[in-house]
Amino acid sequence: MAKTDTEALNMICLRKLVAVVRCDSEDQLLPIADALIDGGIDVIEVTMTVPDAIRGLRGLVNYVRSRAIVGAGTVLEQSSCVQAIEAGASFIVSPCFIPGVVKSAVDRGILAVPGCFSPTEVLVALEMGAPLVKLFPASVLGPKFIREMHGPFPALKTMPTGGIDIDNIDAFFAAGANAVGLGGHLVDKAAIARGDFAAITEHAAEFRAAVGE
Repeated sequence: MAKTDTEALNMICLRKLVAVVRCDSEDQLLPIADALIDGGIDVIEVTMTVPDAIRGLRGLVNYVRSRAIVGAGTVLEQSSCVQAIEAGASFIVSPCFIPGVVKSAVDRGILAVPGCFSPTEVLVALEMGAPLVKLFPASVLGPKFIREMHGPFPALKTMPTGGIDIDNIDAFFAAGANAVGLGGHLVDKAAIARGDFAAITEHAAEFRAAVGE
């Protein structure tokens, strides 16, 4: 069962690490999830770029049950947002600010995490009811952007994503990030291709140790 927007927000901010899963088959989602959970990461974002993503999302939600919360990422259309929510997604993430997607999630009581790249986008996202914004790409914006944004938006909650690795993650949290999205540096597609899910568990444990339990 999907979490409410408040429950999902609290979980993400508490656990701090969101695994962004891109893979070549929905069949890979379950072993990837097991590997992530074994390594201490229990917030999982399934991107809509995964083949048969909605079916895979539904299966993963049923599979992990209380062991993790699952959301949908790279959501670009209202239709995909609605389908993901109906499949059990607890949060909806987009790489950019898409008003229709935000509204569809908020209207259904599901956490919307729109991608933002400017103060204007952040303001509109907050006004539409998105309490957490994805700053993307974080590798371009950098930690200083987060620190500066807390001037006009002191209560802003952010989830920088894109290019965050074990070497720079501390800088983003020091700047005031509430959570981070971790993609290829955590869910390594080469490791998935060779069936080395233990490597993903190892990466997850490293990131978990870096930010604490």
